[in-house]
Amino acid sequence: MAGRNFLFVPGPTNVPDRILRAMHRAMEDHRSSAFPELPTGLFRDLNKLFKTSAGQAFIFPASGTGAWEAALVNTLSPGDRVLAPRYGQFGHLWIELAQRHGLRVDVLEVEWGEGAPPDRIEEILTADRQHEIKGVLIVHNETATGVTSDVAAVRRAVDAARHPALLYVDGVSAIASIDFRMDEWNVDLAISGSQKGLMLPAGLGILCASPRALAAREQAKCTRAFFDLGEMIKSNATGYFPYTPAVLMLHGLRESLDMLFEEGLENVFARHQRLGEGVRAAVRAWGLKLCAKAPKWYSNTVSAIMAPEGTSAGDVIDVAFRRYNLALGAGLGRMAGKLFRIGHMGDLNELMLLGALAGTEMALRDAGIQVTPGAGVAAAEESYRSTAAPLAARPSPDAQQPAAGAKPSRAKVAT
Repeated sequence: MAGRNFLFVPGPTNVPDRILRAMHRAMEDHRSSAFPELPTGLFRDLNKLFKTSAGQAFIFPASGTGAWEAALVNTLSPGDRVLAPRYGQFGHLWIELAQRHGLRVDVLEVEWGEGAPPDRIEEILTADRQHEIKGVLIVHNETATGVTSDVAAVRRAVDAARHPALLYVDGVSAIASIDFRMDEWNVDLAISGSQKGLMLPAGLGILCASPRALAAREQAKCTRAFFDLGEMIKSNATGYFPYTPAVLMLHGLRESLDMLFEEGLENVFARHQRLGEGVRAAVRAWGLKLCAKAPKWYSNTVSAIMAPEGTSAGDVIDVAFRRYNLALGAGLGRMAGKLFRIGHMGDLNELMLLGALAGTEMALRDAGIQVTPGAGVAAAEESYRSTAAPLAARPSPDAQQPAAGAKPSRAKVAT
């Protein structure tokens, strides 16, 4: 099919040309004396991304799932209890991973479409007077339902219960797109991956650990080998890795961080909020509903849109892909077939999203879901126009012309 595929799944996201160029290089010796300059700078700048001065970042040639595992096995022992609210497919998968490592998971069932419930977490932790619960597992941005939880409120709940549990946060689809404050929120283990807001291909699992989490490693008894932080700590101290790193991905990560800091993290977060508001305006104009039950849970990186009763979200996704070269995200787990997802994170702007919304409108109509042609696109346009930054003042064309009768400049021209 002619033209570019419109990739609007909620990860992997579009990889900018700058990052592709940074990764397009010959392989190099990852044990040379020059190599440490690259990872040393990455570790320093990842701390800026996570907003921590005390934490330590680790980069694994893995995915976010690998970072999940690294967070758990380096801080816990088989039989330890953890509390995990389940409000989406990724929380569900993290729970399963913990159980496979012999952890006892107290699953706190939450309606899919809602976020982590701080009040219920506080109640459970307050009742745990023996402090048997060793950790609380929170998915910051649940991609399967388009829900963002209030991590700061969860931390306040843990503190109000006066409980020493470690706070684990999956920030895979939040970090580098939605505000995240590791030190301010006292997050002990923060998890990210390369293929979302970092705008890279999948392949890097990134973990940031607090001093308290690193201290817990000394007592942890879960089996670990590839994901052992002890080996990483020793090698990373001199700018190396205990095994062959994903060198080209590291160069891509260097470029990604440069791009994020050039734009400014607060500007990145504001851009994602603004773009997300436009998508939500389109959904309202279509007369459809988000999976997220209330505005306080709306995600700025992905919108999960419910198909009307009696229709199939799978048909919308299939038509969009086969007819219009538009990739939309599918419903996962218990939401399979019930919703489709528009990812709006990473390297994107208004016109890219308007194209995706136009394709979605056509696919909705082709799948038998009646929406007014152009309604969603128009609503998003108005949202973006009304929130656009004012144009910088520019001199008028007349001001740039020499006055009548003026002599031409005698400035020398370099040859």
